[in-house]
Amino acid sequence: MTLLLNGEPREVAAETLAQVLDELGYAGRVVATAVNGDFVPARKRETVRLTEGDRIEVVAPMQGG
Repeated sequence: MTLLLNGEPREVAAETLAQVLDELGYAGRVVATAVNGDFVPARKRETVRLTEGDRIEVVAPMQGG
């Protein structure tokens, strides 16, 4: 299916947010996620099922000062 990841179209085979993160190389990284503008805590990513055209935002914390 095609999703918008941080504004860019991406083809994925995954069905849940957790699977998408694994498929796209975010596994094990600390990131914040939102689906269609709604924040999704890490503990709920396995239960969030995705559908064609969903908008996924993945944000990694920045370091520095």
